[in-house]
Amino acid sequence: QVQLVESGGGLVQAGASLRLSCAASGSKFTINHMAWYRQAPGKQHQDLVARIISIGLTDYAESVKGRFTISRDNANNMLYLQMDSLKPEDTAVYYCNAVGYTDERPFNSWGQGTQVTVSS
Repeated sequence: QVQLVESGGGLVQAGASLRLSCAASGSKFTINHMAWYRQAPGKQHQDLVARIISIGLTDYAESVKGRFTISRDNANNMLYLQMDSLKPEDTAVYYCNAVGYTDERPFNSWGQGTQVTVSS
């Protein structure tokens, strides 16, 4: 099993920046894809914020394009999300997601989430 731990959330004012981190740990695993999702207050589902696949290609939700940057440190099994020009509508719990395999078995792991609150 692969464990994911997010950090870096907090309370900021609109226009500020935050950098989220996600650390992956486990035994003998390979991660193919990693992504950030978020669940806004009152919503029942999580929305994709940004994802990065193994060859470095990235994809962003329209609402965050030009403001957020996803990056990955493969050597240290880390995922980051640089969030600039934050808006109140970015307020949500942000979750890290990783898909890959360990001992030839596929996995799809989620972190516990980190709260981001943007005040107006």
